Amino acid sequence: MSIVKKSLYTRWFILLFSLGILILILWNTYLLFQTFKHEERVKMEIWAEANKKISDVSDLDADIELPSNILIKNTTIPVVLTTNNDSIITVSNVPEEAFENKVLQYKILADLQKQNQPIEIKHPSGNQLVYYGNSSLITKLKYYPIALVAILVLFGLLVYSYFRASKMSSENKLWAGMAKETAHQIGTPLSSLMGWIELMKLDNVDENIVTEVQKDVDRLQTIADRFSKIGSEPNLEVLNVVDETKKSFDYLQSRSSKQIDFEFESNADIVNLLINPTLHSWTIENLVKNAIDAIKGKGKIKVELKNTESTIQILVSDTGKGIPKNQFRKVFEPGFSTKKRGWGLGLSLTQRIVEKYHKGSIKVLKSEIGKGTTFSVQYKKSL
Repeated sequence: MSIVKKSLYTRWFILLFSLGILILILWNTYLLFQTFKHEERVKMEIWAEANKKISDVSDLDADIELPSNILIKNTTIPVVLTTNNDSIITVSNVPEEAFENKVLQYKILADLQKQNQPIEIKHPSGNQLVYYGNSSLITKLKYYPIALVAILVLFGLLVYSYFRASKMSSENKLWAGMAKETAHQIGTPLSSLMGWIELMKLDNVDENIVTEVQKDVDRLQTIADRFSKIGSEPNLEVLNVVDETKKSFDYLQSRSSKQIDFEFESNADIVNLLINPTLHSWTIENLVKNAIDAIKGKGKIKVELKNTESTIQILVSDTGKGIPKNQFRKVFEPGFSTKKRGWGLGLSLTQRIVEKYHKGSIKVLKSEIGKGTTFSVQYKKSL
């Protein structure tokens, strides 16, 4: 059995064992609650018998010491003694103000009638009814199972969060490993392509062709560099974010459909920011490619940089199909995609690059179905 399987079995055993203990506690509490209720019923039956014996004035020689003690020692169970037609005779173990307040006494009686069945005392002068309520201990026990159920639910949520975080951590490690392996695998054919470019130069191949091939090879090198940085802390440099954004924009514009109207705008020429150039270009590329997909190769895409005193904001707008408002946050979740093909990782990676590595923020600024979407990336200027 593998270590991963053993770890999984151990986790499930601990979970089921803990769940079993909680269920056992709940069941025992329920039995304890029922036992106390039964004991209190027995106590009240004894109390009723004692009350009957004392009130039986016809038996003058009766020994009433024991029943008197029984009546006196009940200090926790609220009691209302009534006639057969619910006319109150006496009350005990109720709030002090109730002894002189008949309205309050009848309110207490109504409450006790809901809690337990009354005990009937057969008496020569007329039958009497003993209404009694739950003691303070029973009242506390009544809410104890609710607290335990709440703990059980909380425990379940914590376990779910733990397993979800553990799963996400494992998936992140897997993706990071795959990305690094991809970068390593790309490296071999890249070295070969660079050699072929040198041979093309020696053979005097058309310079324009060599230049274009060189651009694509450089692009592959950039992509390999990006993948190698996943899961690692990137090196940040002080660079002009306007130039770095324009480079990525120009590259994508030159290799996209001529039916797309590209526009780049910035209210500043130089804005120095602490960024990683490879990862920043990935951010712009993902957002622009997302816009290209949204307009299906025909429409308008605009990248705008807004420089303020404390922040730099990059807006990427398109005239595509738009995003429903309830999906504004969902689009950044790994695996979420509105396309038939694709893994739904582009915007998720972009969010990680912006927020984790560059300490910025990214969001869907606005979107309207059938009219287009604007994504906003914002960085604080610390220089």
